[in-house]
Amino acid sequence: MMPSGDKPARELLDFYLEAGADALLGETPVDRFAPEPVAAPARAQQSLAVPPDLEIKPRAAASAAPQAPDEAAMAARAAANSAKTLDELRAILTKFDGCALKATATQMVFADGNPTAKVMFVGEAPGRDEDIEGLPFVGRSGKLLDRMLAAVGLDRTGVYIANIVPWRPPGNRTPTPQESAICLPFILRQIELADPDILVCMGGPSAQTLLCTKEGITKTRGRWFTFNTGTRDIRAMPTFHPAFLLRSPLQKRFAWRDFLAIKKELVKA
Repeated sequence: MMPSGDKPARELLDFYLEAGADALLGETPVDRFAPEPVAAPARAQQSLAVPPDLEIKPRAAASAAPQAPDEAAMAARAAANSAKTLDELRAILTKFDGCALKATATQMVFADGNPTAKVMFVGEAPGRDEDIEGLPFVGRSGKLLDRMLAAVGLDRTGVYIANIVPWRPPGNRTPTPQESAICLPFILRQIELADPDILVCMGGPSAQTLLCTKEGITKTRGRWFTFNTGTRDIRAMPTFHPAFLLRSPLQKRFAWRDFLAIKKELVKA
């Protein structure tokens, strides 16, 4: 059992980890505003010389400058279009370095569920739990999604789940428009290759990105849209993200109506 005195320290560490501060950069703080030290005389410098085995080597310069957002988006489009299967797309995305989020995430979160399912759910980006496990919707919001699916007779073997951005933004922040634009070709190709009959956009950012609408989720949820997979038109519906429902439980009744409409449409498909 953890001593009571260690609890505040543990909570502080959990806070830093949730905020994305998961790497130790130095043992002592550095005052960036302190004046530059005056150079010591040559004789003093000799006496303070650091032995070669203890000398700190400067970090090597980056081998290449990061791509500009427009160039990264074009590279993503070309890479995504070259994938012939979902497995190829996953492999290509694993090697893609055009999105800076890859450098701060623990791992890529590609998809979960059945890629041949008739319905596909797409969220915005992974959170902390998803970043750890490498699967979408596995935290508290994922458990709520599982209960919502079960309420209409579905589970993860009968649906396919992914995100627009496959890497967790630091601190669970919202992906920037540039980050979403760079990753967009990959999720579009993923939807095309999965070829579902129904697309469910989980949350406002997903709906606005995939359905090209500027309206908020409260106005678009429960409405049917037409989405072109690249090969055909399918039915698409925005609904509330489970994370939002955890914060606003009174909205669950509207999400329930959306899931009933999705179930009804699945019977027709």
